[in-house]
Amino acid sequence: MKLYNSLLEGNKKWVQNQLEHDPEYFKKLSEGQSPQFLWIGCSDSRVPANEITNTRPGDIFVHRNIANMVVHSDMNLLSVLDYAVNILEVKHVIVCGHYGCGGVKAAMDNQQYGLVDNWLRFIKDVYRMHSTELDAIKNEEQRFDRFVELNVIEQVLDLTKTTIIQNAWRKRNSPKVHGWVYSLKTGLIKDLGVNFDNTLKLPPIYRVENNVGEHKRVEAEEA
Repeated sequence: MKLYNSLLEGNKKWVQNQLEHDPEYFKKLSEGQSPQFLWIGCSDSRVPANEITNTRPGDIFVHRNIANMVVHSDMNLLSVLDYAVNILEVKHVIVCGHYGCGGVKAAMDNQQYGLVDNWLRFIKDVYRMHSTELDAIKNEEQRFDRFVELNVIEQVLDLTKTTIIQNAWRKRNSPKVHGWVYSLKTGLIKDLGVNFDNTLKLPPIYRVENNVGEHKRVEAEEA
């Protein structure tokens, strides 16, 4: 219980420190949020979005899962994405992985880990798509780092395939989608230079047309 209670005591100290710096801090925080960023990151406890970007509560809307994955059937992720893009109207969506990611590392071998194996299959798919490049890297640590980067890049691409993102681009030319990797060893973020703000860079097969309104018009005319 001592360890458990330390969290509650830590909360009280944190509240006291915030009020000493700004007596109106919690009043202003309770009035609402208008973040400009959606962060899709790893659940790893060493990668807190606000701390590593030196931002404050309310600046970044956050979704985290094992290995910062964008899975097309994950209703949790899609619900967060839809709310951030269409209600909060964030201007940027960032997928941030990190070197030394346990989920990515686990996906590199053939061990059984339990229920999480079903999740690791999505990460293994990334390795399969890039196996020629990855298998050519003889240094295991370098191969691991590159796998982390490629995983982020693929999750950025998966974001751009969603109707949520493509409809927002069509409607308001936003948000921009980016891929980052954080280093636990240096504390620095690496911008992978994979950035999207329209469908022009996507293979045509993934470009979704907005035919809903047209279909309704045709149905109305036929009626």
